[in-house]
Amino acid sequence: MMFAIFAFLTIAFLLEFLGRRGPALICLAASLGLTLYLFAWEIYSPDYGFRMPWLEVELEERPAAAGGA
Repeated sequence: MMFAIFAFLTIAFLLEFLGRRGPALICLAASLGLTLYLFAWEIYSPDYGFRMPWLEVELEERPAAAGGA
């Protein structure tokens, strides 16, 4: 998928360089659309979507205070 995004972006740059603004904008929009699709797919992935391992915190039970208060 990243290859397709990079290919559309490269084609858009080449078309703009050659003076073909309309097709370049279409390729740029396709690149942006594929990028958003890939981002959404990775975020909503059932395997690792919405996970931030560096922020995961689990609640643990505190041991009872010694001596009873």
